[in-house]
Amino acid sequence: MQEIVDCLKNLGQQLDSEIAAATGIPLAEVRRCLLELSKKGGIMTCHAIRFIDGQKIEGMLCRAIGPASSLNPVRASKLKNNRHG
Repeated sequence: MQEIVDCLKNLGQQLDSEIAAATGIPLAEVRRCLLELSKKGGIMTCHAIRFIDGQKIEGMLCRAIGPASSLNPVRASKLKNNRHG
């Protein structure tokens, strides 16, 4: 499960199928882990539909929950630079 969390922290928001491809974990196992992580409050999920080359792709869109420091360094620095005050 940590591999999935690391994937989301490194790559940002991803579809369940993209996480499966990036980690090499079967999609059914990724979905099971995502539901468990969501219940524990470690990630945020929603149902998503994308159209790629006219093909409808449905999946679970996910992102890690946590401070900006847990994001990849490039995204974290952009967030810090965009804060006011």
